[in-house]
Amino acid sequence: MPESLTRREFMKELGKLGAAASIAPMVLAGEQMSDKPFSIKRPSFIKEVDEPTTEIRWDEVKRIAEGEVTVRRSFSKYISQDRIDKLTDIRTANMDKYLKEGRDGYTLKDHALKAGAGKGGVSRVFIQDPEKVKTPESLGVPKWTGTPEDATMIVSAALRHYGAASVGVVELDTNTTEKLIYAKDPDGKEMRIEDADMPEEGEDYRVIPKKARWMITYTVQMSEETMIRCPTHLGTQTTSLTYRRSQNVQERGQHFLGGLGYMAMGESSTNALAIAPALGVMSGLGELSRYNRLLTPEYGSMVRVFKILTDLPMAPTKPINAGLLEFCKSCTKCADHCPSKALSFEKEPYWETIGGWNNPGHKAWFEDSVKCRSYWYETGNNCGICFAVCPFASKNLSSYSRVRDYLTATVPAFDGTLTKIDDLLYTPYTEFGKPQKTAESWWRMNLPDYGISTDQTVRETS
Repeated sequence: MPESLTRREFMKELGKLGAAASIAPMVLAGEQMSDKPFSIKRPSFIKEVDEPTTEIRWDEVKRIAEGEVTVRRSFSKYISQDRIDKLTDIRTANMDKYLKEGRDGYTLKDHALKAGAGKGGVSRVFIQDPEKVKTPESLGVPKWTGTPEDATMIVSAALRHYGAASVGVVELDTNTTEKLIYAKDPDGKEMRIEDADMPEEGEDYRVIPKKARWMITYTVQMSEETMIRCPTHLGTQTTSLTYRRSQNVQERGQHFLGGLGYMAMGESSTNALAIAPALGVMSGLGELSRYNRLLTPEYGSMVRVFKILTDLPMAPTKPINAGLLEFCKSCTKCADHCPSKALSFEKEPYWETIGGWNNPGHKAWFEDSVKCRSYWYETGNNCGICFAVCPFASKNLSSYSRVRDYLTATVPAFDGTLTKIDDLLYTPYTEFGKPQKTAESWWRMNLPDYGISTDQTVRETS
């Protein structure tokens, strides 16, 4: 665990940020926002780059069968069924015990909230039923046409209106980003990329037409106030609610694209179609983190990532360098707080993967997913502590947060100091593996819709 700061030490650390005072007015005034009409509206110190901050060897990257390699889908591939049965018994016993003793975060009302959060949301489909989509042809008008930049603008505006937090676009390339599409999806269906006029699906396959070259990526926010109650029911219901909301965003997006006259292939089930964090990095939604997931400048770790594939020609959005991966080199908070010790403490990301669940060909802090997944059984929930303690998970609206983001992007030497300040301001030192705040306190809060802020990451309109 990192050491905490005394008040005196805290003021000393703030003194080191004296140089930040001169840039604070610029930071608070909007940081010279980009005037590009089709990029995410971001401070000028967040740079668009030609190559992502994650190093990649595309010749080593391979298309993977998601349902056959990930721990989420194929846990029994990595541990014995006997061990899974024992873990299941532990989970059942713990959930019964915690409920009956009224443990904070596991009470009846917490349990009911979790159950409700998992409901709602339309079913995900790879392709929409053509009979249900109001196409230009059915309306007797030509399909929509415009520049690729116009296409990116209107799709981004539509998806954000439907509930997405940020939107990016990757133009697929046969030798690189196309490899991020699963060889088999979570349903076990072969994902064929073929010369076809329209997408198609059968009992054991799905066809993606080669002309569908534009992968739309988008994030949906999670509530920080419930995530910091991980690993209780309040934390895990955040993920469930976010995925239910994303299902509606996907269906609306597919109907929007179909209404323009273009195909729209979505995720047939949770985390299907392609590797979400990788495409989020390639489209500039964020950078890869120490906990091996997408870390965004606007919402930090408080997002989930989704995607839709289309043949509508769009202007791709570029990868970014916001200093986030560099920050992770000196910050180990997610690894410090991980109860299962599944995260790496290495200073630099590395090429050698851990386990068959990680895709080779890129540098990362690869996690031990078996340790992580096993711990889920103990808590009865999907943990999430690594997301909750990330310094960038804290609300990004305060003056300090904006100065922090500026220094992260421009002065890496301050990264260690910023981590210590975050320890003092945002991460109470609770018992190891326990929530940072009580679940009971959440019930008394007056939060906005879904417990999230929606006034960031807008697109320019002129």
